[in-house]
Amino acid sequence: MRDFRTIISILKEYMKKEKTQKIFDKDVAESLAMSQSRFATSKRRNTTPYEEILSFCDKKKLCCSEIFFERTKE
Repeated sequence: MRDFRTIISILKEYMKKEKTQKIFDKDVAESLAMSQSRFATSKRRNTTPYEEILSFCDKKKLCCSEIFFERTKE
């Protein structure tokens, strides 16, 4: 299972598809409906906010297993 910092990178890559600008942590926090301070604390502690990420995946019709797990091509 991926850690929160890696998940942030994946979410930023997804969000880049919708925007042409650079994506910051505050943009990810907003997309996850989290305050910037709570997001920063989660990032610092490397604790994953599963509920918020699952809600984001549901809204954007993303496969959450692609976000949480590293899949190798067979």
